Amino acid sequence: MRIEVTPADIAASRYAVSPLGEAVSALRLCAGQRSAPALAPWVARARPAYERLRREQPAVGAFLALLRRGGYNADFIQPPPAGTGRTFADEVAVVRATPLAQARDELRRNLAGHRAPPAYARRIFDSADVVDLLADAIEAAWTTLVEPDWPRLRAILERDLLHRAGRLLAYGWGAAVADLDPRLRWVADGDLGAIEVGDSDARTCSLDGQGLLFIPTVFGNMINYVDPPWPFAIVYRASGIAELLGPPDLGRPEDALDRLVGRGRAAVLRALAVPATTSQLVVQLDMSLGAVGDHLAVLRTAGLVAGTRAGRTVLYRRTPLGDALAGG
Repeated sequence: MRIEVTPADIAASRYAVSPLGEAVSALRLCAGQRSAPALAPWVARARPAYERLRREQPAVGAFLALLRRGGYNADFIQPPPAGTGRTFADEVAVVRATPLAQARDELRRNLAGHRAPPAYARRIFDSADVVDLLADAIEAAWTTLVEPDWPRLRAILERDLLHRAGRLLAYGWGAAVADLDPRLRWVADGDLGAIEVGDSDARTCSLDGQGLLFIPTVFGNMINYVDPPWPFAIVYRASGIAELLGPPDLGRPEDALDRLVGRGRAAVLRALAVPATTSQLVVQLDMSLGAVGDHLAVLRTAGLVAGTRAGRTVLYRRTPLGDALAGG
């Protein structure tokens, strides 16, 4: 696929987080339908809760039976967020508002040429309340698998948004797309250009000044939306997802960086592999605001980190010296 863009599309592009998308992707990750080696400890921790969910909610199994690789997946069960600041409740309300005729059409397309679903799943797909049943499955996945970790997840996603938006505005499309996903490639052509997606879809689409919606994900893989009624959007894997696994392991043997700058400062320096605000570091590292602030002050004085003000917040990043010390 080829997505053609112009300079005007930079100003119109937006960034958003999708709690519902994380719930759907976490469910599929726990089911073994996707893999993310960096998240294996999280999957191991979440699997007992997932297995209870499968036993207690037949609609969860029906939902998972829809997933297919290299083919159409129903759009209504994972719509892209309409904008920033959307909550899970906002997004699942969009799913529940799907007209039955649209849901049946998308499910028919989804299942065409796909493996036959189990009999219980077919009964759910054929029921008059299929939309609500599938929405219930997504809501159960959110409550059970994602919501308990959401503050840390959101911190990872939001700091990726700040980093990515800064690159797009400062350096243009090439820099913004460069490391989103190995299947994406930026092709420059004067003032114009295109994002090439390495998939089986041979279409050429144009943003025409509408911009692109970038959606980082922790649990998911790359998805692109180019069909109405959704906005043009790309879901991509956020940087630093391994840090979802929680605060530093207190049982980890002390290394040279710990001995040089102290264990707390070393944890902050490692966490800044992706730029972050103080509040994001507090959530990610499970430290107090005062402790993170003190560590940042020392690291900044030593020339290991630098801060850039963006409105009312300061985004911290490692300097080249900090990268060298942290092994980055």
